[in-house]
Amino acid sequence: MIKIGLLSDTHSFFDSRFFELFKDVDEIWHAGDIGNLEVLEQIENFKKTRAVYGNIDGSELRRWLNRDERFMCEGVDVWMTHIGGYPGRYDRSVKEKILANPPKLFISGHSHILKVMYDKKLDLLHINPGAAGKYGFHKIRTAVRFAIDGEAIKDLEVIELENRTIPVVK
Repeated sequence: MIKIGLLSDTHSFFDSRFFELFKDVDEIWHAGDIGNLEVLEQIENFKKTRAVYGNIDGSELRRWLNRDERFMCEGVDVWMTHIGGYPGRYDRSVKEKILANPPKLFISGHSHILKVMYDKKLDLLHINPGAAGKYGFHKIRTAVRFAIDGEAIKDLEVIELENRTIPVVK
């Protein structure tokens, strides 16, 4: 069994509380918009890390990371990308490939909206962990913990950090 901590959209901010929240995970996966190399290094120095770059990530991160990662974790085929959409509304950049060869677990970020959805048509679980950073329109910063045990995806937990104050522009 492998325990996973899943983040997205940190936008150059890694909350130090994740050192405690992810202390028992084996790996941290980041679904893009990391923001800078320092955040990636903090995560990599803490736990084994898998990550993809997002649309705000510059050339420095793009030299180290891929846009998509497709890999096996235990007995689960995983596809992680930043802009992927969700069941019924997959992004055009992934739609053809996901329909032709769906993974068992499809992870994306980008929307800043936490979503856990099962796609009955493709028999896959979609997870978007929302946004863990301070920048964006989201009001609550979120992340996810879960485990992969053989072919089972289980013990999924949503982590909600404090509400953020969003400045009102007049």
